[in-house]
Amino acid sequence: MPEKFEVVRLVEDERRVASTLSGVSRHWQGDKESFLFVGPHDDDIVIGAGLLIQLAVSENVPVHILITTDGSMGYCSPEEKDSIAEIRRKETYQCYQSLGVPKENIIWLGYPDCRLNYYRGRRPAGETDAAAIEGFAGLQNSFTYHIRKTRPTQCFIPTSNDLHPDHKIVHEELLISLFHAAGAIWPELGTPIERIPYVHEIACYCNFPEPPHLQINTSPDLLAKKLDAVLAFKSQRQIEAEIKVMKNAGPVEYIRDLGFHLYSPDLYTEMFKPK
Repeated sequence: MPEKFEVVRLVEDERRVASTLSGVSRHWQGDKESFLFVGPHDDDIVIGAGLLIQLAVSENVPVHILITTDGSMGYCSPEEKDSIAEIRRKETYQCYQSLGVPKENIIWLGYPDCRLNYYRGRRPAGETDAAAIEGFAGLQNSFTYHIRKTRPTQCFIPTSNDLHPDHKIVHEELLISLFHAAGAIWPELGTPIERIPYVHEIACYCNFPEPPHLQINTSPDLLAKKLDAVLAFKSQRQIEAEIKVMKNAGPVEYIRDLGFHLYSPDLYTEMFKPK
């Protein structure tokens, strides 16, 4: 019988192959491993990482899903214009719970869809501000709080190459929030994390800006489970185009490591020494 999963990681000239994520990782932290997936919209994560989530669950890695926007601009009929946010919220729980993610690990921030530009950074919360925490609003406030609360060892976000402005904003705001979460700033948002987690990109709609480093191959039944989870978003009629792409590709996903390295002068010392 073939393995349910085949995981292939490219590390420079080395090709590592195993049936688990831990089998190809140099930095696996055993029982401390915890994954945080951050999506601009509710369906982004399952499209880009529905197989990866199943793999993580099979390895008993806690998975947290953080959905940034309320999906209120995603209505496909006039009748759903005022109710689409609540419809999509219910679809979100159905989707990710079907992949083995506990409901309490599915976090819905509720920022206004297509208006994330107004919520960059952090500011004192007004009466109508979305996702206010400890008297402050803004994406960096929310992301810092939830990173400290969930304490992930690895984070996954849609690639910066995606065209949707919400995707680009979430990408930028999450990276700076990881820096905040590891520092002493904003103590009311929780205890700082011990180290910045490894960060990876998933592909939802556009190609990666650089080639990926990880390939996940699964059996057809696990792809079918992913497709069923995607179809939980019945309100998103345009999702059929994504279903077609996934069916044509087969049971495979790709992940790109995103280098997140703080400045170190030692990195450049050798460049300036006499030859």
